Amino acid sequence: MKIKPTQKQLDFLDWEFGIFFHFGIRSFFPGHKDWDGRPMPASAFNPAQLDCKQWVRTAKNAGAKYCILTTKHHDGFANWPSKYSDYSVAQSPWQDGKGDVVKEYVEACRAYGLKVGLYYSPAQWGGTVKFDNPVEYDDYFINQISELLTNYGQIDYLWFDGCGSENHEYDKPRIVSTIRTLQPGIRIFDMWDPESRWVGNEDGYADMPNVNVVDQSEFSIFADEARPLDTTRYLPAECDMRMRSGTWFDCEANADTVRSVEELLGIWEYSVGRGANLLLNIGPDSRGLLPEPDAARLLEFGQALRARYGEPLPFNSMVQENETLWSIINGWLPDWNPHNINTTLVDTLVIEEDITEGEAVSEFRVLATLPGVGKTCCVYRGCTIGHKAICRFPAIRTGKLRVEVLASDGPAKLKSMKAYYVGK
Repeated sequence: MKIKPTQKQLDFLDWEFGIFFHFGIRSFFPGHKDWDGRPMPASAFNPAQLDCKQWVRTAKNAGAKYCILTTKHHDGFANWPSKYSDYSVAQSPWQDGKGDVVKEYVEACRAYGLKVGLYYSPAQWGGTVKFDNPVEYDDYFINQISELLTNYGQIDYLWFDGCGSENHEYDKPRIVSTIRTLQPGIRIFDMWDPESRWVGNEDGYADMPNVNVVDQSEFSIFADEARPLDTTRYLPAECDMRMRSGTWFDCEANADTVRSVEELLGIWEYSVGRGANLLLNIGPDSRGLLPEPDAARLLEFGQALRARYGEPLPFNSMVQENETLWSIINGWLPDWNPHNINTTLVDTLVIEEDITEGEAVSEFRVLATLPGVGKTCCVYRGCTIGHKAICRFPAIRTGKLRVEVLASDGPAKLKSMKAYYVGK
């Protein structure tokens, strides 16, 4: 029996594209690195022009459906006035110690209709609560998570970073019970009782095949092997990546590494186009604003996506021809067609599988009907489809495209087929 995704997971896959905001005390200490132990006093935190609406508005205009904010990174600095920490915005000069970045961020997401995600690093090296005291640290961790899940209304997504937790034991039942009690509708990424998983790299790419029914998952760049799960689960992959190379936080020294639109489009097709979600990071700067080059590139990327995939070619709705064959036709096609009636150049087919009862397809091919006597030509061969498969191939003139399922776990069901000509 196939393992089915939950409605929350189906909705998550429909989000497709999210923006990650790494912002905190590290935004004021360029050159510092994860786990370097270098002091970063809270007195340096002062984003005088903080504008979370600028962040989220830019994400919305680029086509993102959700956002994630680092509430506490590995350094321990809390972006909200936590009662359980003496290393937070409350100890900073920003807004005379009365500010709350999490509150402003959540309000911005709601103002622009984007789903609210919060990142929290379970492990930390900074602050006065010691990570090497498991009992004390569990209390601190759960108290902070409780603040985040109690004081800001509905939270759609809780994103845990496994980095630094490789050999640490947490009170897993207590953690999961607290989260599920406070926010029954929340989605959890990766570490405990997960509903989505890390793809296993920080470059934005999903492998092929991308099988979402798994009995283990990767959770940290420092772990030598994947972690076994308590049971086999349906866990859609999420591909996180940085707009700039080198660091997740803003750093003027790497301003020349902002990714090109061409590269971002390729990453989109290797992530969303392989049935995963794409999570693209931009680090707001010490002003509290998105850096101009990053914001401009994000908007250019969104515009390019709309130009490429906004309007499919005018093929008819998908028709199922038999148990393994589906087709779309560009209007009426004569049997003998030397004059190319109702044909057009095509170089991309976007396929969606109906995965409500679980993913089935493990091998398929795309066939294009050739002008003339109606012979077909295989233009693409693939593995999994899942939520979405973007099939790119050299341009071909055709009036009919077919998808033939060659191997599947039980009967396959396709949801849609859409043809495009995107050019280079």
